[in-house]
Amino acid sequence: MEYSRRQWLQSGLGAGLGMLVPTVPAVPLASLFGQDGPREKRPVAAIVTTYYTASHADVIVGKILEGYQQDGGAGPDLRLVSLYTDQVPASDLSRELSRKYGFRISPTIDDALTFGTNQLQVAGVLSIGEHGDYPRTTDTQQKEYPRRRFFDAIATTFRRCGKVVPVFNDKHLSHRWEDALSMVETARQLKIPLLAGSSLPVAWRLPLIDLPEDCEIEAALTIGYGGLEDYGFHALEAHQCLIERRRGGETGVAAVRALAGDGVRQAERARQWSSELFAAARRQMPGAPEDTVDWKVKSDSAVYLLEHRDGLRSAVVMANGLAGHFATAIKLKGRAEPVATWFKLQEGAPYGHFAYLLQAFAATVQSQQGVYPVERTLLTTGILDRVMHSLANQGERYETPELAISYRGVDWPFANHPQSKLHLPHHTTG
Repeated sequence: MEYSRRQWLQSGLGAGLGMLVPTVPAVPLASLFGQDGPREKRPVAAIVTTYYTASHADVIVGKILEGYQQDGGAGPDLRLVSLYTDQVPASDLSRELSRKYGFRISPTIDDALTFGTNQLQVAGVLSIGEHGDYPRTTDTQQKEYPRRRFFDAIATTFRRCGKVVPVFNDKHLSHRWEDALSMVETARQLKIPLLAGSSLPVAWRLPLIDLPEDCEIEAALTIGYGGLEDYGFHALEAHQCLIERRRGGETGVAAVRALAGDGVRQAERARQWSSELFAAARRQMPGAPEDTVDWKVKSDSAVYLLEHRDGLRSAVVMANGLAGHFATAIKLKGRAEPVATWFKLQEGAPYGHFAYLLQAFAATVQSQQGVYPVERTLLTTGILDRVMHSLANQGERYETPELAISYRGVDWPFANHPQSKLHLPHHTTG
């Protein structure tokens, strides 16, 4: 079911999403990380747009096949039994890997889940709708990846079989807010454990910071780089995984505005984003750069201005031409200096940060519940949709009553968190 904003408001759901999707309870860490011995490898299916070297399918599914570092070493408690590819380019790896590892190449999503029977043959499903040749929307130039189509086909099979298993949706839920809402609502109705999002929240944080729950945040800013939709989503997820720790938890976003090019510095001069926090975040990047004052803003840079329902105002600055990393700075009440961290990604194969994303999915399959809340990604998906519309409409401000999404974060360990069990190296290894 698709919702317009008017239908959303008339439905009475705009007061918050807590009644629509219950906040996911925290899974006791001891139950996931306190076991030293191996667990049964659970069978999973992967539904992917395309599978070639360094695609998201490769750096996620490849770690099930070949270990976390894709070198034949230790991997997750999962085994790939089937794969559906929406597109098969000349660079495809999946057919060769199928012959090598013996998993099924399925002609349909239903077959990947059932092997042509009336029963599910898998304990979990990876839905990876990233990369491949897909059109863009005419107004906002968002790439129309088939993430909702994948999810709807998975849900249809669940209904037919009368059983559900956990599903992971890679990156944002959809390029359209209405699709994202439908997916989460369907998951709630069918009681599908749904995990989603970016690898940034589970990547290395240097220096290591883990904000205490219910801390008082006065301002926050994240620096990102790259494409304003695909990498902008990563920046929003990095931003959100920290600010959701603030007092009272997350209550949603009331308005969104995005400005590109010269508008970035105009918003800075109008004090709509913090130069101090920008500099603090920038200093955490490699080489501790302090070259923010003379930054020549490029036309493909942008700032996302977020007005939160609890009064917090925060920003994401996509600093193309200056930054090549993600970092966040936060002003905490009662502390003179901002706290800041660099979200470190492993550059080059095997792109180890995806191992921690896969670890979260494996734990979801083992526990049969999402190990961190899908509401985070529902919110960042909605923000991103409004950002792209604002950019397409010369910085128009969008009020977002539909993003009154309330939830609390959970203590899920990221890469260098003391309770993480992987501790993979984060240097380049390829």
